Amino acid sequence: MNDYYKLLILIVSAAGVLSFTGCNKTQEEGNVSTVGTSLEKAIDDSAITTKVLSKLMADSSIKGFDLKVETHNGNVQLSGFVDDQAQIDNAIMIARSVEGVKDVDNRVSLKSDRDTSMGVKVDDSVITSKVKSSLLADPDIKSLDIAVVTSNGEVQLSGFVNNQTQIDRATDIARKTEGVHNVINELSIK
Repeated sequence: MNDYYKLLILIVSAAGVLSFTGCNKTQEEGNVSTVGTSLEKAIDDSAITTKVLSKLMADSSIKGFDLKVETHNGNVQLSGFVDDQAQIDNAIMIARSVEGVKDVDNRVSLKSDRDTSMGVKVDDSVITSKVKSSLLADPDIKSLDIAVVTSNGEVQLSGFVNNQTQIDRATDIARKTEGVHNVINELSIK
């Protein structure tokens, strides 16, 4: 291989490395943002979410519950249903102990004392599936950013969305889903 091709390969490789290390800047909506920094934040948020979930699953007082963890810019949002306040306090403490967590937004709810038989649990999973499917089918909502948890017909929506319109639309979709008795809206704007 001659020196020209070696130099060309080196330049292309360097450009690729620079674009992933934050040296490739773009103009977006009047603000200069760094592509590499955005990618790094997304990776950091994903790592934080994974670490928090792992620690929650390792805790014997919490691991049996359906808790959701969403992270945006180092801010962790916890949601779902648990039996008592001590479990909520423990989940918050665990999340705060993870390196990189800036703040913890507690959106965890206490389960109601209604029937928790197997039939109700199956109904709850069917309701959750219906709500998730409806959100996925709606073109105005990024359903992958919305966590859905159901307990005794009570649906909790949590996560991060782009605007209030998406929050209102997601809440409306959940309310109109068959079997839903109540909707707890714990969505936040990014």
